Formats: sequence, structure tokens, C-alpha cells
Amino acid sequence: MPVTANSGWNLERIVSELRVARGEWRAEQGRPRQQDGRELPSRDAVCEVIKALRGALFPMRLGPPDLREESEDFYVGHTLDSALTALLKQVRLELHYAARHQGDSEPDIEAAAVRIVRDFAAALPALRRLLDTDVIAAFHGDPAARSVDEVLLCYPGVLAVIHHRLAHHLYRAGLPLLARISAEIAHSSTGIDIHPGATIGKSFFIDHGTGVVIGETAIIGERVRIYQAVTLGAKRFMTDESGQLLKGQPRHPIVEDDVVIYAGATILGRITIGQGSSIGGNVWLTRSVPAGSTITQANLQNDCSAS
Repeated sequence: MPVTANSGWNLERIVSELRVARGEWRAEQGRPRQQDGRELPSRDAVCEVIKALRGALFPMRLGPPDLREESEDFYVGHTLDSALTALLKQVRLELHYAARHQGDSEPDIEAAAVRIVRDFAAALPALRRLLDTDVIAAFHGDPAARSVDEVLLCYPGVLAVIHHRLAHHLYRAGLPLLARISAEIAHSSTGIDIHPGATIGKSFFIDHGTGVVIGETAIIGERVRIYQAVTLGAKRFMTDESGQLLKGQPRHPIVEDDVVIYAGATILGRITIGQGSSIGGNVWLTRSVPAGSTITQANLQNDCSAS
């Protein structure tokens, strides 16, 4: 007889062993058995929400291919209603999850979830205007760009920044898991890794973008431009008396307004890159530089030899 899934794969044994493995993991993590459905937000659901929000923010560019201008408002309203309702479900899941794992008695999560999503919805017009500055910065910052439409449709840096602006709002609203999921969806698609906790000013442009890493506590000013393979990272990680990592400590760079950071530069630690500075390609920088600096590998080597 031909081998079938039921007769050839030993599924009953495998399913049983997987159940045991799940039980061992949950016991090690101190997690009670979930009786009421899903415990965590869904990455797939968040992906659909963010995709819908991108369309609602830029309907004639990132919305459906057959949309006409006379139908924009209807499409935006319908899409937002659906997306925000789906987001509310994911917010509930994260708030319940956080309450359980922090050992709190669960407060009025429904009211908190509704308030968070209402605030998020109310912020969308301002987020759209902020994103407009990023799109214009990309258009003016790249001589190869033929139009703002090309930038919005094609540039991975712009896609990553759209996700970041949305994720950062969720992060500040107390939803770090949903924010991180949104950021990692963009990371998977673009190769650009922006932690949702990073604070980024208007008119931000990532050119090319592959390999860019921006850490959680980085602060970036206005009109900053960075290129591919730039890292704004931590130099060291602080620990407590028991050797456990301290979370949320300021450990990433501050980049002031009008700074340009060229490809491959690595900037580490809680240092400040002064306003209007230019950081050359492949520079490794672990000290602050004053406003108006031009830092290249050559002048760093000269500094080292002089000392």
C-alpha cells in the first residue's frame, strides 16, 4: 500500500512528543496552561494591520491598485475601521499577557485597550505629516530619485521609517511587543533594523539601507541622513549585582540635527554626534564629536598617532 500521512509519518507519536515538549517549556517558564485561547499577539495579524494602515496613510500609492480619488475617503474610513478593530484585539492580548507575567491583578484591560487604540487613531494625521517630511527628505537626498512617488513605492528606507513611526507610537503607548513585531516585519522585508524605542526627528532619510541597525535608546535629530550598513549601537551592557543585564539604560548614540553618516560607519555608546557633522564611511567611533565635525578614517588614525 502507498505510504500516507496517517500510516507513514508516525503522527500520533510525534504529536504526543511535541505536547510533552510544550509542557516542559511552559513549566520551565512558569506559565500556566491557557484555557481561554491565544496568549500572545499574532505576527500575521499585526502584519495585516500595518499593511492596512500603510494603505490608509497613502491610499493612492500604497492602497489597492484599482482605487480612484473619488473613493479615497470611503476606502480610508473602511480600512481604518477594520484595521483598528483588528489592532484592538491584539492590544487586548498584549495587555493581558503583560498583566499575567508581571503578576498584577488585571485592571480594566478593555477600557485601557480602547483608550490606546483611540489615541493611536487620533495620532495618524500627525504621523502622516511626519512621514511626508521623510518622503521629501528621501527625494531631495537622492539624485537618482525621479519623483516622490518613486521614493514612496520603491525605497526600503521609507518603508522601514513608515513602520518605525507606527511602531514607536505603540512602544510609547506601553505596547513593546506589538511595536517590536511591527519593527521586525520591516526588518525582515528591508534589512533595516530600527528598534521601536529609538527616537527619530522629522525629515529622516535612510539611503539604500541594507544592514542599518539603530538601537533602542538612540536619539536622532532632524534632517539626518544615513547610508547602508550604519550601526548606532551600544558599546557595553550594564549589569546588576547578580550579573543580569539592566534593561532600558541609555546606551546608544545621540545624533543631532543635520548629521550625515556614510556607509559602514559604526557609532557605539552613549556619545553625541554634534549638529551638522559628517561621519565618513567605515569609521569606528566611540567618542563624542562637536558640532560641524568631519570624521574620516584618516583623521581618526592621525588622532591616535598624535596621542
